[in-house]
Amino acid sequence: MKITVWNENRHEKTNPVVANNYPKGIHGAIAAFLKEEGHDLTTATLDEPEHGLTDEVLNETDVLVWWGHKAHDEVKDGIAEKVKVRVWDGMGLVVLHSGHFSKPFTKLMGTGCDLKWREADEKERLWVVDPTHPITEGLDEYIELEKEEMYGEHFDIPAPDELIYISWFEGGEVFRSGATFKRGRGKVFYFRPGHETYPTYHNREIQKVIKNGVKWAANTNTPTPTRGNAEPLEKNSEEVKE
Repeated sequence: MKITVWNENRHEKTNPVVANNYPKGIHGAIAAFLKEEGHDLTTATLDEPEHGLTDEVLNETDVLVWWGHKAHDEVKDGIAEKVKVRVWDGMGLVVLHSGHFSKPFTKLMGTGCDLKWREADEKERLWVVDPTHPITEGLDEYIELEKEEMYGEHFDIPAPDELIYISWFEGGEVFRSGATFKRGRGKVFYFRPGHETYPTYHNREIQKVIKNGVKWAANTNTPTPTRGNAEPLEKNSEEVKE
């Protein structure tokens, strides 16, 4: 598969904790473990021309992985619209952590995608709620993270097509942390963990979920529907008589 990992790449340049966690950027860390699966990887960042998401890059991308946080408003509306249309056309999209507020995700969801949050070094336990789903393949019934940012309900998203993970936090909140959606011919997987000041993307179980999510989101050469005014495939009875 051809995978593009997109990251706004801003925290890494200004916060030494983030730079220490991800010396090659969050995009670099994610691309590195996805390469272990033999995928063809490209990375793209906010400050590149067209945010690194040219027509050529998007048209060749099977699955786009998106991480953003502090610079959602800087993403050009036209680029976000092109991402949305590519998902409709069959490109997979894996949205991570605070990418819930990204323009492509909110466009695809049609809701505000807001939630509760708190930074307090809390334990997170992600429970599998669909053990038959391929995104949980090779994983135990829960993943435990010693420290993460809290996200809590209510999460303003449409009802997911499939709910894969629910998180519990030490403060008592719960959150729909792994959810899938179908849009057009494309598939979207939202996965919550990954606050920039924690080394979450070095966790092998989190990496496994993302690897599985990328595999699930890829379009497996499904049919392309024909829409609009269409000629009949069969002649009607009147035509046959004539």
